[in-house]
Amino acid sequence: MRYELRIALRYLRARRKDAFISVTTVFTATGVMIGVAALTITLAVMGGFEHSLKERVLALSPQIQVLSEQGSIADWAKIQKAIAGVPGVSGSDPFLVGQAMLSSGRGIGGVVVRGVEPNNPVVRSEWSRYVVAGNLGDLTATSRQFPGASDGVVAIGVTLAHRLKVKVGDRVRMVAPILAGTDSAITTKTGDFAVGAIFDSGMTYLDTNMAFVDLPRAQSFFGRTGRVDGIDVHLTTLGATDRVTQALRRLLLPPYMVRSWVEYNQSASAGFAMLKRVYTIVLMLLIAVAAFNLIATLIMVVMEKRKDIAVLMAMGATRGGVRLIFVLKGLIVGAAGTIAGVIIGVAGCLALSRYQFIHIPREIYGIATVPVSISASNFVWVSLASILLCLLATLYPAQQASRGMPVEVFRT
Repeated sequence: MRYELRIALRYLRARRKDAFISVTTVFTATGVMIGVAALTITLAVMGGFEHSLKERVLALSPQIQVLSEQGSIADWAKIQKAIAGVPGVSGSDPFLVGQAMLSSGRGIGGVVVRGVEPNNPVVRSEWSRYVVAGNLGDLTATSRQFPGASDGVVAIGVTLAHRLKVKVGDRVRMVAPILAGTDSAITTKTGDFAVGAIFDSGMTYLDTNMAFVDLPRAQSFFGRTGRVDGIDVHLTTLGATDRVTQALRRLLLPPYMVRSWVEYNQSASAGFAMLKRVYTIVLMLLIAVAAFNLIATLIMVVMEKRKDIAVLMAMGATRGGVRLIFVLKGLIVGAAGTIAGVIIGVAGCLALSRYQFIHIPREIYGIATVPVSISASNFVWVSLASILLCLLATLYPAQQASRGMPVEVFRT
């Protein structure tokens, strides 16, 4: 063992006359520990919120969407075949959107009606997890299975179902504005539908204002037979978003338009990223405060050990060796606090993830407990940042320790 490390370890051990310095050292390490633990747990929770938000937003909105400048797409089946050949695409589903009013005799509500293919694999995989009553496959059912549903079957959100006071199998009436005639005059169309499924997405806006209908029935009801408003493209991984978007733009020339989820949710993504940066800066300042305490602790050690330093230098120790002693002492204190903080951070994240003892309003956040996303990279860079701050804190005291002249010290 090098003598610098041996002396640095010796200075960590408490002696009666150095008790105050030793207590200060413990408090400094504790400050680093608290800062590291707080930062890692906060980043895990923020990452969990971001992941949960992305999962819900992307499950309920397009990852990539193909639209037309002409307003609707007629050859959508041909476009789907072309899209399927692009690497990174897991599937696609055409859709149609219309606005309507739903009434049950016990309540009324405005909805955005989305015509989809309920048996499309990507639709089933994304929406089946949110269905709490009924079945999406029932959207294709006939009036024999749902008496009185002459125009089709509809899936509605749990909030809208409570407002209309309906359950699966109940009949609702849909009234929609329709453009008709050569002069595009606005008229209305009324249809009788049955509630075939009720979903709970956890997002109040969607659960209140969204309804799903089988695509051919929606085309017929809204007078757009053989046409769709767009095609949603689903990806194998979000990391392929930019690559697939560019490939589709080269494949589908105007009048087609290709937009990705990043463009649809720029403000939300940017706001969340800014929030994470703010939290990170604030909590890094907490670690920096502990590092400043380390400066004070090392300065006190330097003042206390002036004669020891002079003896070492008289025996041949170099100024660089003296500096290294105090740098090592500071790094040991910082590393101890950092390691303890990481351990507490991991334990805290695992506890939050497993026991879920912190509850939040589901109607606001769409989830009932605090989400946690444990990322090894977060723990690594927080640890490195903590060690770096502690290293910087040692430089000034170490430099001051090496400046003294042994002769001057012995004279005093």
